[in-house]
Amino acid sequence: MRSPPDLAADADLATREREYSPSSCIGGDYRPFIGAYRQRSEQARLAAVHLGGRWTRLACGGAASASALELCVPRGAAQDAQVPLLLFVHGGYWQELGAADSLFAAAACIERGVAFAALEYSLAPAATLGGIVAECRQALGWLMAHAAELGLARERFVLAGSSAGAHLCATMATAPAPGGIVPRAAVLISGIYWLEPLIGTSIDAALRLDPAAARRASPGLQSATASPPALVCWGAVETSAFKAQSRAYAALLRSAGTPCAEFEVPGRNHFDIVFDLADPTSDLGRRTFAWFD
Repeated sequence: MRSPPDLAADADLATREREYSPSSCIGGDYRPFIGAYRQRSEQARLAAVHLGGRWTRLACGGAASASALELCVPRGAAQDAQVPLLLFVHGGYWQELGAADSLFAAAACIERGVAFAALEYSLAPAATLGGIVAECRQALGWLMAHAAELGLARERFVLAGSSAGAHLCATMATAPAPGGIVPRAAVLISGIYWLEPLIGTSIDAALRLDPAAARRASPGLQSATASPPALVCWGAVETSAFKAQSRAYAALLRSAGTPCAEFEVPGRNHFDIVFDLADPTSDLGRRTFAWFD
């Protein structure tokens, strides 16, 4: 199965460079948003503690893995009082950011009796994309195996990710954790699901993809029959290729029989749309937290 034709897969390099550069829609400088991630994450960390949340950093990989979880559980979470979980996976084109930049939804979760975790994973070029995918799946398996002792209800967890994080969530959602555990839902924000258009772009310098590796790592080329219900969204201020990727992946999920809602968020771009996840009154926040009702 080839990538759908409207994803710029067959376009010239200059077109693919522009279409797969999210900052091309905002004047080229995305660094202020990265600073805002860290600032809002620290604010949310402190607010979650004020609300009774308890933070723990958990190593969940082997000696050669950087995978770890920043976990915050609400007051009262225990083996005999297990709570639902929102697990967030950050973006950064598999090359930057980390858990400390990804905590902005924590306070909203704790306030509603939901645990929050941000997944940290090894980054390219030190890690291959295939290695990153495997590492994230291993981390999810570890988390589910230890859910009860952490006070988490493993049958009530939702995966959420942005950009490259949405890609990683999609790969995890189509491959259940050990024991056949699947998320209650997957929230996929401004994701990329067919990777071949990245080959040869500046993004690929650290990834070093060849067509076979790109196809292996593309959720859009994998079976979606085992995927949980999904929410696929993107910002209005995004490139046409990113919008097309989301629409095509939502259509793929529905064709496989997976319940899937899709929508565009007015006024948001590729970088600030994730802040809506921390706002339960926003469309994205409301739909996400509805999975815990």
